[in-house]
Amino acid sequence: MKFDLHTHHHRCGHAVGEIEDYVGQAIDYGLHYIGISDHSPYFYSEEDQLYPTIAMAKSEFIPYIEEVLRLKEKYKDKIHVLLGIESDFFPNYQTLYRDEYLLHPFDYIIGSVHYVYDVNIFKKGRWDGLTTAEQVKVKEQYYELIQQSAKSGMFQILGHIDAMKGFYPAFSEIKTDMIENTLKIIGEANVAIEINTSGKTKDCGGWYPADDILERALFYDVKVTFGSDSHKPERICDDFDLVRERLKEIGFKEWAYFVEKKMVMTDL
Repeated sequence: MKFDLHTHHHRCGHAVGEIEDYVGQAIDYGLHYIGISDHSPYFYSEEDQLYPTIAMAKSEFIPYIEEVLRLKEKYKDKIHVLLGIESDFFPNYQTLYRDEYLLHPFDYIIGSVHYVYDVNIFKKGRWDGLTTAEQVKVKEQYYELIQQSAKSGMFQILGHIDAMKGFYPAFSEIKTDMIENTLKIIGEANVAIEINTSGKTKDCGGWYPADDILERALFYDVKVTFGSDSHKPERICDDFDLVRERLKEIGFKEWAYFVEKKMVMTDL
């Protein structure tokens, strides 16, 4: 079974191509399932598109859903098109986002923490000048938010759970027990984590999360899934086979995809 649950397109302002380009590429690559999961709007903002280079406009949300559903029907004899979205997790606006998502037939929602102390996790220079204690505090707050997102019941998948290393590889060396606690909570919540291969496009290289996190995830019976986090059609399913083999080496036997928010396990 070949699938990719994490893709973007032009609506978010930092990806290229139409949704249909991604569906067509997925068919060419022989995928069985392609998930469309562009960045959710900033629903809490009074502005239609608060950050035009980060996430889609609120006015594009319904057209986005309608387009994915149209393509799901159009290509149903060639591929399963899944309606997803990558949602920011903002604790203070959980109800607002939850109510918005419940109105629509999502196959899954990816919950991703992109902001810690109101600063984007990928902001270059955010670590400059921090003491060791301050670095630990930031990392622990990141994982506190991931814990909250796991327990919220809003998400089927948690996105790139060590992505703060993206432009700061030393993030991985900041010592804290929060990662262990977070994996335990994720396992208990029965939420999947993605192996996201877009880390290779950042300074850190490799994938999200790192192998040591995946090893502990297996210990806590955390389910895993695959997402390329593709921002251009040709990156769909990037490193899929390599990820599958690495998961087998770690000890995983199966991984998950989602249809109508139901977890479907398939052999690696």
